[in-house]
Parts: sequence; C-alpha cells; structure tokens
Amino acid sequence: MIFLTGVWRELAGLFVDDGALALAIAAVVLLAGILATLMPDIPLAAGVILLFGCLGVLFTNVLS
Repeated sequence: MIFLTGVWRELAGLFVDDGALALAIAAVVLLAGILATLMPDIPLAAGVILLFGCLGVLFTNVLS
C-alpha cells in the first residue's frame, strides 16, 4: 500500500509541480468559464481571458 501511495504522489507531481501555478491556472480557467456562461454571444472574450490570463500567470511565475 505504501508503494502505491508513493507511485500516486509521483504521478500527481508530474502534473502539479508548483501548487501556486496550478491554482492560478485553475482560477483563470474558472474565470473564463464563468465569462463564457454569462456572455455566450461573445465566445472570443473567454478565449482572450484564457490566452492572456495563462500567459500572465506563467510570466509572473517565471519572474518570481
């Protein structure tokens, strides 16, 4: 059982190495989803939020 726990943690670590980065990206995706739901006539707005939000989060993470 301990072996499986270690494997699971290593596998999760491949996808979530930096918790703050993953949380910020999830927040950007959530914001884009909310915007797409509230403004279905303007799908480009959600795409712009996703593009610039993810790039901004990545840029901020690289600088810090």
